[in-house]
Amino acid sequence: MKKMTSEELDERFDAGEDVSGVLDVAALRRPGLEQRRVNVDFPAWMVEALDREAKRLGVTRQSVIKVWIAERLEHQRRTAA
Repeated sequence: MKKMTSEELDERFDAGEDVSGVLDVAALRRPGLEQRRVNVDFPAWMVEALDREAKRLGVTRQSVIKVWIAERLEHQRRTAA
């Protein structure tokens, strides 16, 4: 199979063609968004509060933590600019 150039892909996409069949999604990379594991110890009262909020929202504790930290970092980024 001949490799398609990015220009050819752009042209086909811009023409409204379905290009999903030529994309190798297994090779996709998301620079800066790779997952890295960290361990954080919280006091029991914080874990309980996080669990209550997670249950209220219908998501996992980890999701609550990620969203809250992301919101805070975005706020910091905006105020630093």
